[in-house]
Amino acid sequence: MIKIRNVSKWYGSFQVLTDCSTHIEKGEVVVVCGPSGSGKSTLIKTVNALEPFQKGDIEVNGTSIADPKTNLPKLRSHVGMVFQHFELFPHLSVTENLTLAQIKVLGRNKDDALKRGLKMLDRVGLMAHKDKFPGQLSGGQQQRVAIARALSMDPIVMLFDEPTSALDPEMVGEVLDVMVQLANEGMTMMCVTHEMGFARKVSHRVIFMDQGKIIEDCSKQEFFGNPDARSPRAKEFLSKILQH
Repeated sequence: MIKIRNVSKWYGSFQVLTDCSTHIEKGEVVVVCGPSGSGKSTLIKTVNALEPFQKGDIEVNGTSIADPKTNLPKLRSHVGMVFQHFELFPHLSVTENLTLAQIKVLGRNKDDALKRGLKMLDRVGLMAHKDKFPGQLSGGQQQRVAIARALSMDPIVMLFDEPTSALDPEMVGEVLDVMVQLANEGMTMMCVTHEMGFARKVSHRVIFMDQGKIIEDCSKQEFFGNPDARSPRAKEFLSKILQH
């Protein structure tokens, strides 16, 4: 579903990604972890071309992002993205947030968009809040609306960029529950997260990054179950997070 081949990216003279390669199969859940500033968020944003890259190529379902002929808005419409800070439109109701992109990007009529949006809102357990504005919801509820909005577009893959890091601890679980449900239903997912419990529970593979490079790319069993076989940097990371 996603092929990342030798991707490198620079901000001016500073290299943020160095020769990154990996692939994600249909129905696979891959967690990307590593220390802050390791390039995790940048990597996931290159997958739907929110961040341009200067070298290499990425294919999503057979479509090359580096190919100038690729229709990027069309490609993005199939790739659900959930951000750290929700990115809902504050001046629109929950229902309007759910239907706007379906109407403008997918060309759905208002009734179909509403039906699909409310179905996804119900799926994340928030139907009772359909007429509220984002500011009237908790952080966890806003993030669940953001997930419902992404799902309303019928994505073939979902990207999550630290979806719980801006939330109060009590609200993390309600967002992770929705993500676990999606994973169990076979959604292809690439998740940048610090939630190692989630990684252990639902991921198939773990990618560990440091200083813009992919240092580890292995099954979750190998990553968590055999830390001694990991690279020194991953071993150090694991020793700090697994003792708590």
